[in-house]
Amino acid sequence: MKRTLKPIFAINFDEKQIKMTQLDIENYIPHLSIDCVIFGYEAKTLKVLISKHKLGQGSWVLPGGYIRKTESIDAAASRILKERTDLENIFLEQFKVFGAENRIIGSNIRENLKSELEQTFGEENANWMTSRFVCIGYYALVDIRKVNPQNGQLDDYLEWRSINEIPEMIHDHNEILQCGLETLRQHLDQKLIGFKLLPETFTMKEIQELYEAVYAKPFAMNNFQKKMLDSGVLERLEKKFTGAANKAPYLYRFRS
Repeated sequence: MKRTLKPIFAINFDEKQIKMTQLDIENYIPHLSIDCVIFGYEAKTLKVLISKHKLGQGSWVLPGGYIRKTESIDAAASRILKERTDLENIFLEQFKVFGAENRIIGSNIRENLKSELEQTFGEENANWMTSRFVCIGYYALVDIRKVNPQNGQLDDYLEWRSINEIPEMIHDHNEILQCGLETLRQHLDQKLIGFKLLPETFTMKEIQELYEAVYAKPFAMNNFQKKMLDSGVLERLEKKFTGAANKAPYLYRFRS
């Protein structure tokens, strides 16, 4: 039987406007949250899914949420990703804890955000949401073609942005994103997770283009191909017929 998840906000419909009136703070661990860096790859470009916030003067944020008292941290991260991407079984990994003493209470938009939250949720909930929070950072890799972005209760909308076109985000979210990107660069070789961003089969050129998008720099073709073949992680398949007069490239896939 499929379990129905209890929403974090209660919603009342009033004259065609959605008014969020209650945050069930008793069901969540206080002062602990999760923010997710969701990477996708499309048209030779590394992209990140970010959210336009309804409050805080329309600030940009990373998708995130709170942790239920009845779930593990990893389960909470998986739930948050499912709620925002409509995908399950996503590659998801914790990469850093962000615990600066002023990461929220020292934010330059905190007072404006708190005021808006008070009007929406009441003073107690607004104080809870804008108090000091330790954030657990996760990064996820998704097939961008399969993502069906789902707005959370405080999202105006979700949008894929090139890693080179990220706007200023609230609190320390730009720092979280940068740390997630650095971790992805370290893991791309160490854990061979590039296949999560590529189709099942690909050419050597396509995997090189992915690496160049992630690392934001070009690689010499001969050196890159030698490195990948010497690693022993690729299985060569049949050639990819393109109909062109030039030599057709081989297809590859990652070994199981």
